[in-house]
Amino acid sequence: MCISKCHFFEATQIKILAPGDSPNTDGMHISSSNNVTISKSLISTGDDCISIIQGDTGIHITDVTCGPGHGISVDSLGKYQNEEDVSDIFVTNCTLSETTNGVRIKTWPGSPPSAASNINFEDIIMKNVKNPIIIDKEYCAAGSCGKVSKASKVKISNVKFKNIRGTSTSKVAVNMRCNPEVPCSNVELFDIDLKYVDAVLPGLSALSKCSNVKVGCGGILNPPPCLSSTRIS
Repeated sequence: MCISKCHFFEATQIKILAPGDSPNTDGMHISSSNNVTISKSLISTGDDCISIIQGDTGIHITDVTCGPGHGISVDSLGKYQNEEDVSDIFVTNCTLSETTNGVRIKTWPGSPPSAASNINFEDIIMKNVKNPIIIDKEYCAAGSCGKVSKASKVKISNVKFKNIRGTSTSKVAVNMRCNPEVPCSNVELFDIDLKYVDAVLPGLSALSKCSNVKVGCGGILNPPPCLSSTRIS
């Protein structure tokens, strides 16, 4: 389902199904739109359940169940020239089950300048999700970037992850990979409780991994935040 150049659009009680191994099957693809609300929906697909891309503002995703699929993403920013900024994104009260990613922000390396700001993920349940919380400024699909070594110039700022709980099938449950040229700023983690589940080696703890990002944190924090994080409450 493609939602492009829409204003004050609402979709509720939508059911989208595709095989889990079907490539490039985004459930909902939102671009160049503002004041969009998606609620009370079930999406099971082979790619992102919902992808929010360039030019989106005022996007509200609430009470959505996702899985299988690649999670809910602010997606593929900086892939093309002259992209518009992304801002005021709210993903709340969602459940992700057996997805390859949970809630994610990703940008392409070598991208031109743009911005993604005021992005909020709150009250999210993860059920056996591979990468529950991820910011990736060096995203490359199946090595498609070749020898591109230039940094992404998408500025990611004012991002909040709050009350996210459940289970991770990857040891690194919180992974924030930004770059030194345009680091991520004002990222906040509040009340994160993600347990690592491994059938072969049970009992291991989840980890956080961060690079070139300023993180403030508060409340329950499992896994423990990166050493560079600052307690703000």
